[in-house]
Formats: sequence, C-alpha cells, structure tokens
Amino acid sequence: MHIPDGFIAPQVYVPAYAVATGLWGWGVRHVRRILREETIPQLAVFTALSFALMMVMIPLPGGTSVHATGVALLALLFGVPVTFLVTSLVLALQALVFGAGGVTALPVNALAIGLVGAAVARGSFHLLCRIHETTALVAAGWLSVNASAFILAVVLGAEPLIAHDPSGQPLFFPFGLSVTLPAVMIPHAVVGLGEGVLTLLLWRMARSRGWSGDA
Repeated sequence: MHIPDGFIAPQVYVPAYAVATGLWGWGVRHVRRILREETIPQLAVFTALSFALMMVMIPLPGGTSVHATGVALLALLFGVPVTFLVTSLVLALQALVFGAGGVTALPVNALAIGLVGAAVARGSFHLLCRIHETTALVAAGWLSVNASAFILAVVLGAEPLIAHDPSGQPLFFPFGLSVTLPAVMIPHAVVGLGEGVLTLLLWRMARSRGWSGDA
C-alpha cells in the first residue's frame, strides 16, 4: 500500500506535509492524554504489530504494494488521532531505515493509511456493532484497508494530470486512474478479508486480557 519516492509531484506532497504536520500535533496531544502505566505496553504491542504487518509487502504493478496494516485494531482501541500518529511513525521508520515507502510520499501514505483508514474503521465499527459485533469487526478491517487503497490509487492515477511537460508527458507517475484503480483495489479487496479476520481475532484476544485501550 506504500507509495515510494519519485511517484508523487511536489504539488501533492508539499500540501500533504502541511496538512499532516498539523494532524501530527493533534495526535501528540491525544497520546499525552492516554499515556498511563497500563496503556503504554498495550500501545507498544499493537504499534509493533502494525510495523510487522506493514513490512510484509508484495509489490504491485500499479506503483504501490499490498499488505495488511493493523490500523483498524489500533483505531478501535486507541482512537483516530493516536492511530494516525503511531502509523506515521511506523511509516517514517520503514522509509528511513528499510527504504519502504518514501520520505516525500510519507504524508500521503500517512494520511491515507493512518487517518482515512483509521477513521473508516472506527466509524464503520460503531455503525455496525449495534447489529452484529463480529460483522462490525471484520467490516472495520476490510474497509480500513480498502479505503486507504482507494485514496492512494486516486493520488497515483491523478499524477499524469497534475504534473506533465508541455507535450502532456507525465513527469512523475505515467499511469492514469484506469490502471491504478483496478491494479490497487483488486488485490486489496482480498487482503482486506485477512485484515478483517485479524482484527476480529486480536480484538477478542485484547478483550479477554482486559486490554481496552483508551479510545
């Protein structure tokens, strides 16, 4: 799901950095509010899990990669601001140390995965849990992955329209939405099922151990 460096124009990643910077401050304030002796190990465990899941990446021809994220579970346990912050830290560490994703693409990846994915997961869970909790948990995982993938597919597919030379040749990413949407969305529809099942299992494990987070 990561977009690497060199695929995103400055017209996109510069304003994305501006938006993300303000939201990182929002996340820091929420982390300070929830950090207590009992929540620190919980947050550390699920952040490490998210890091591990996002390191198992399968490259896709549409200019990104497919992988699970653990974002839905983080969002359900700790809320959207904290999830956005810790996901951003995971993405930054992967970009700087392992070359996964990229520094210029960091805010776009963080906004798509850590913000949109978390918000969709949390919103869908609270909407559906009144009907059936198991369905709500699986749906939260599936929707979080696919909402993030959709944003990244649109960002990539819009690049030829945003950045091109006078003759119309793309300067950064060459493929439009007709390529990026199916190339990114089809595999993530499958991966999302695994994310949904993982969210369900880990949520129940967390509850059985009395780990409730602080969302």
